[in-house]
Amino acid sequence: MLVLALDVGTSSTRARVFDEHGRGLPGVEGHVGYEPHTTPDGGVELDADALLDAVARAVDECLAAAGAQVDRIAAVGASVFWHSLLALDHDGRPLTPVLTWADTRSAAAARTLRREHDERAVHRRTGAPIHSAFFAAKIRWLRQARPEIVGRAARWCGFAELLQARLTGSLQCSLSMASGTGLLDQERGDWDAEMLEAAGITAGALPPIDDAARPRLSAEWAGRWPALARVPWYPAYGDGACSNVGSDCRDPGRVALNVGTSAALRVVLPEPVGPHAATPRGLWRYRVDGGRALVGGATSEGGNVLAWCRKVLALPPGDAALEEALARRPADGHGLTALPFLAGERSPGWRPEARAAVAGLSLGTDAVDIARALLEAVAFRLAEVYDRLRPLAASDHRVVGSGGAFRHSPAWAQIIADALGVPIALGGDPEASGRGAALLTLETLGVEAPPPAEPARIFHPDPAHHARYRAARQRQSRLYDNVVGYGDS
Repeated sequence: MLVLALDVGTSSTRARVFDEHGRGLPGVEGHVGYEPHTTPDGGVELDADALLDAVARAVDECLAAAGAQVDRIAAVGASVFWHSLLALDHDGRPLTPVLTWADTRSAAAARTLRREHDERAVHRRTGAPIHSAFFAAKIRWLRQARPEIVGRAARWCGFAELLQARLTGSLQCSLSMASGTGLLDQERGDWDAEMLEAAGITAGALPPIDDAARPRLSAEWAGRWPALARVPWYPAYGDGACSNVGSDCRDPGRVALNVGTSAALRVVLPEPVGPHAATPRGLWRYRVDGGRALVGGATSEGGNVLAWCRKVLALPPGDAALEEALARRPADGHGLTALPFLAGERSPGWRPEARAAVAGLSLGTDAVDIARALLEAVAFRLAEVYDRLRPLAASDHRVVGSGGAFRHSPAWAQIIADALGVPIALGGDPEASGRGAALLTLETLGVEAPPPAEPARIFHPDPAHHARYRAARQRQSRLYDNVVGYGDS
């Protein structure tokens, strides 16, 4: 038995085929890349139709590579990025681009919502702070900035729901994706009345929450992919939930640390929908499914900071030269203190209006100093998240790393291990979200998950570096208070 897993991210889509043991078939995949459109006022958008086309082309490539094995595909699952929003007209056509989690144009609307509502009570019910990443603030902003669009909008959803509707004809939202909207009352498992009113919409304007698979493709896609026409298509899970499962971090004994475009630390808790302990301040609580919660913190900065450094700074050319230059510099040896908020802040301070800063520049500062200071700054924010998450994990937990930092920059991975002060085991599959979607799909088919794989490598912290970084984190906290306005640390 095989399953096809889609992994739709903010910069690329992959389609891969996995066997019943959660192993990707070598070479049987499709990959299509793209870039979000950014605007000077903080917009970060994707064109919905172009994104649908990218997913379709990735599936085309994957099925072509699978050959005769396509007949063994028993189901299709998906991982899709959380917190996207778009408006649909009465015919289900997009009226807006896909507004991604990184879009901060609704920061002012989020500030207004925080004044109007008891944020701690909202956080307890929904698991989500009031922030520009979530639906209420984005819809508030659109109502002011694009009233003509809001007037025509019949439904509101994320890209995951649009994808399911286009492929199967069913507009539905998984519990996992619903939990990433900021509109889900997680104690009741239904849309939250207070936040619906805050957004100015009714529950009928949102897709029904439904985890059931759809048994067939719509006619257009059945003709394009006849081998998949009558296999079940499951509504997408959130990418963070899939990343944890795909990293074999399925219980409190393993904490997932992913550094991709952004970064996150997360732990799965065996917790059914219903009353639950308060989520630690600065963190969020989403859902894997009806029986498992996902608690963690996501930063808006990660690989995007390194990409910005490569684009803007006069760094050594080539990956190997830059890696060597970063590794040669001593921990916190540049005399700089940095805030890495190039895309605003999510965890732990949740200040979308926050922006990056570097203090301590001198005539002796060079590009590598600045790059290393910014990468250390990302690590310090992750350490802040880890300090809050750690009490929820098992006392003997292991931190499992995945994403580009751990695969392509051992120097940065070591910086992160030194900042957290704990060993970080490198996960087995470099594309954890896609594997997670496959494992969750197999689980619905009654297939038990395989045991965790042995780590490919372990990054052990240097105690002296950890001590230096603790002092550097205090400097960063003071800079945060002075530049951003106040700290939540």
